[in-house]
Amino acid sequence: MAAIIADNIMSPLGSSSGANYQAVKAGKTALRLHNHEFNLPFPFTAALFSEEQKEEFTINGLTLFESLAVTSIRKALESCQIPMDNRTCLVISSTKQNISLLNIEGNPPENVLYPGHSAERIAQNVGITTTPIIVCNACISGVSALILGNRLIEMQEYDYVIVCGIDLQSPFIISGFHSLKALSETPCRPFDLERTGLNLGEAAATVILGKGNLTDKWHIAGAAIRNDAYHVSSPAPKADGCLMALEAVMKEQDACKLSVINAHGTATLYNDQMEARGICRAGLSNIPVNALKGYYGHTMGAAGILETLITLHAAEDNTIVGTKGYEELGVSGNLNIVRNNTTTAKKDFVKLISGFGGCNAAVLLTPCAPLGRENGQEIEAQHQVTITPQSVQIDNKMIDTGQLRGKALLTYLYKTYIQDYPKFYKMDALARLGFIATELLIRKERGAKGEEQGARGKRAVIFFGQSSSINADKEFLASIADPENFFPSPASFVYTLPNIVNGEVAIRNDFHGETSFYILPRKDDDIMRMVTQATMLDNYHKSIITGWLDYKSEEDYCAELRVYNVITK
Repeated sequence: MAAIIADNIMSPLGSSSGANYQAVKAGKTALRLHNHEFNLPFPFTAALFSEEQKEEFTINGLTLFESLAVTSIRKALESCQIPMDNRTCLVISSTKQNISLLNIEGNPPENVLYPGHSAERIAQNVGITTTPIIVCNACISGVSALILGNRLIEMQEYDYVIVCGIDLQSPFIISGFHSLKALSETPCRPFDLERTGLNLGEAAATVILGKGNLTDKWHIAGAAIRNDAYHVSSPAPKADGCLMALEAVMKEQDACKLSVINAHGTATLYNDQMEARGICRAGLSNIPVNALKGYYGHTMGAAGILETLITLHAAEDNTIVGTKGYEELGVSGNLNIVRNNTTTAKKDFVKLISGFGGCNAAVLLTPCAPLGRENGQEIEAQHQVTITPQSVQIDNKMIDTGQLRGKALLTYLYKTYIQDYPKFYKMDALARLGFIATELLIRKERGAKGEEQGARGKRAVIFFGQSSSINADKEFLASIADPENFFPSPASFVYTLPNIVNGEVAIRNDFHGETSFYILPRKDDDIMRMVTQATMLDNYHKSIITGWLDYKSEEDYCAELRVYNVITK
């Protein structure tokens, strides 16, 4: 079982975890109104680094994103000594990485724009020699990365995992949320009756996980990722995924031991209502609930780690931090929202979070070393589908597609084998590729076994790629590139997250298991196999669809997916 042995937070409120916690405890906020920032034609409230702060962490030869990550990791390493060998791994959680460098006139080199290459430079600058992994799982990326790091240590793949969550704001991201009408021009008010939307923020947060039952350290005692299988951008009204994640982490936990549930609390109308519904349905409405977006805004890939660390440091200080901006309950159910700082003798807490693609995650943190567990499951490959611009293979058998190539090939496959899901035509290219490949897998499975074994409910969908959502990124950028013709497209923005393809597959097939998208510097079968096996530590899953899914262009794409059934030892 992994223990948290060091940590750091870098935000507009400070450059250490201690400084950030003290600022939050004192009620300080980094949210400010910005007019004409990034030359955007609308005002917005956000928590942004100052130019002076950026100068302090900028490293020559690295992008701003990479510089901030390296600085945060180095600060965390100052308080512990760990070997930088093949037993140490770097996991980065981020939603948009170096997206500010993408431009309409000419793209920067792939080694700057592709997230995996950026992660390699971060790793090299802090002395890590193993291949880094990027978790790109929308808003739950940070918690997903913590869960992956914990699993890799639990599996004894590594002795130490450095987990860094980071995102910086840009016209791309702010315009996207503006197009969804999700931004509030005033400071956000989580769970409040008068909430009008979210604010965005910038931060980096690092956790160093180490092996061993260290009695004086914090541990992840429970973790789960579940999908709503409802909608790629709207929370499920009944909070099914949120409820399942909460129930999974509370399975062995006495609710009376919880000090607080630190919620996502974006201050959007439907997210806060969904979280409240999930908490109440889980029978936890009496547990104190707080949210930290009023101090930092939504820091995206950093949020899950930053908010876990602030809650952890508060628990060590026997404190539950108040929910800044909250005044009057504006969600259904008798939720126990903490308005002002309060004291507590309890330590254990739950971090709850949700995101686009229907994903939900929860982790249970405790200062007591929990008992380790054994993985009683193995996976067995059943069927395989490979799609490239030139060919299609199912279980290594070539499918005749005539002379069709590229985009026309995907359309042909949909019309020939699927036909009954018109939403296909609204998807971006990556989602279309993943959707078709999984449909062919599932149809092969049905034909071979006479039924869709394991396909309903308890199936995980885990994809790996290199170029993230680059095609959707370019399409959305085109809608904001001309100040005289500024019309950001909400339909395009949603697909600028690669894990949306996981959500589309889950919705189509009613899958409620874990859905995650990982970005690698290059295709690596060993890492893919390791992460897939780590997913099976969650005994909820009965099967898994996984593999390489990458779409660079109409002439360069690949889906190489397999379906595995879980075998209990």
